[in-house]
This record gives sequence, C-alpha cells and structure tokens, in this order.
Amino acid sequence: MIGDIVETKQCQLKDAMDLFHSGQVVKVCAPMVRYSKLAFRTLVRKYSCDLCYTPMIVAADFVRSAKARDSEFTTNKVGDHPLIVQFAAKEAQVLCDAARIVCPFADGIDLNCGCPQRWAMAEGYGACLINKPELVRDMVRHVRNQIDNPRFSVSIKIRIHEDLKRTVDLCQKAEATGVSWITVHGRSVEERHQPVHYDAIKIIKQSMSIPIVANGDIKTLEDAENVHHLTGADGIMVARGLLANPAMFAGYEETPLRCIQDWVDIALEHGTPFTCFHHHLMYMMERITSKQEKKVFNVLSSTSAVLDYLNDHYGM
Repeated sequence: MIGDIVETKQCQLKDAMDLFHSGQVVKVCAPMVRYSKLAFRTLVRKYSCDLCYTPMIVAADFVRSAKARDSEFTTNKVGDHPLIVQFAAKEAQVLCDAARIVCPFADGIDLNCGCPQRWAMAEGYGACLINKPELVRDMVRHVRNQIDNPRFSVSIKIRIHEDLKRTVDLCQKAEATGVSWITVHGRSVEERHQPVHYDAIKIIKQSMSIPIVANGDIKTLEDAENVHHLTGADGIMVARGLLANPAMFAGYEETPLRCIQDWVDIALEHGTPFTCFHHHLMYMMERITSKQEKKVFNVLSSTSAVLDYLNDHYGM
C-alpha cells in the first residue's frame, strides 16, 4: 500500500488536462469551504489524490480586495499542483479578472454552478447558474479568450435539473464554448440527502466528448470504483469522504494513524488555526474513537492539549 502511494507521487503528471488523458480514473478533492485549503490539500496529495480544488472564492471580492486575496488563496511551488481555483461569479469580466490573478499560480479555474446555499443563489451565484446556460457559456468563452495559456483549464461544477434534457443542453453548450471538463453532482438543487442519481451522470457522460467527473456520496475507494463503473465518469470527486479519511484514495478503509501524524506535522508547519486543525482531527478520528473518547477530545481547546491527548492515547 505504502509503495503504491510513493509510486503515485513519483508518476504525477504535469497538469490537470494530462490527468484526464492518462487512462486512469482521476481522483479529485472537492472544493470545501474552510477545509480544502493548502494544508489539507498537502495531506491528501500524500495519499494518492491526483487533483485538488480550493474552497469556493467569490470572484468579485477576490478581484476587489487584496485582503480577500491573501486570506482566500494560498498555495506553494513545492507540490500544490495540479490545483484548480473555484470561483463563484455571475459576470464574465469579473471571472476573467479573477482568473488572470491566479493564472500564474494555478492550473485552472472552475466556475461554481452547483452550490445550493440560499445566500449564494440569492446573490446570483452557484446552482442558479444551471438555469442560465447562455451566461455560463459567456463566462467560459471570456476566460478562454482572455487567458493566453492554452494549458490553463476552465471547468464548471453543476447540479442536475429535474428535466435532465436541460442539464445535457447546458453541458453541450459549455462544451461547445471550450470548457475543459464538467463535474456533475448527481442531485438537483432541492435535494440534500436523497440518493445520488448516478444514472443521470451516466446519461450526461454518454452525451459528451469532454471528461466528466462524478460527485456525490462517495465515502470509500470501493464506492469510487463502483461509481466509475456505474457512470463511466473520467474522474471521481470526493468531499466528506476525504474529510473523514484523507487516505481514502490510497485504499485505506479508515484513517491510519500515520495519516493523523502527517496532518499534525503539516498543520503545525503551515500554522493552521487551531479550530481548523482540531475540526479536521475530529472528522478523521470519528470512526476510530469511542463515544466517551469523543466527549473528551472534541472539547479540547488548545493545540498543546490536542498534542498531549494524541501522545497519551496513540503515542504520537
């Protein structure tokens, strides 16, 4: 298993589009507010994750405010690649301006057309864009025309319509404009915990020539393989499954202690704020701790208390 992980790292390809032409299913860390930041991306890359997304960033704030840029986007040249920066946007030029800022530091941008949160939709962002295919097409086209680097990817992440023909139409319009790939979360805007419509993802995949990434309720490597077989998707994107087990893509069924130690080392090195550091550990240790242990661990309030706990209980 560990040999596989090392080999995967050594064979990493140069950019995002190369991954989709490698003949392997691309393993993707989803954009997650507060969580898919540099330290966590560094961790999952150690455990066979091929491609990582930043948390969703509001493009207008990012363009307007240096403070927003500093707080929302951090990367490094050491190993944070391939990297996709996900933006919420509703104006083509604003998205272009944001893309130009990150272009020297990332491998591509993704337009969020799938966030179902009320605040996002009220602002004209996220999942409401699946009902505006011409606007999505316009935004993709503008970025394509204004970014000189042909290797810089422009992708979109969507939810599905009740009428799947509308989703296929949206995807085909985006493909015609030059979108690099499309990630499909197999639920409608209204659906939250209902079963994922993998059959819908399969139909979309069969209707397209560009890569399709499947997303929704994938918690283990076996789930990922099953969804690939069910849908024919070129990639598998995981969110909560990776929070619970960052080593999931390397085939571990629960978070190994080595991965927890790696998180501690990486988080301390990156100066990760305590709340984020602690929350990640709570997710990772959910399956390997008893109720009683959780009652103690989850209320710890300092880095030193967490380190002492891990040393006392796991010899870290």
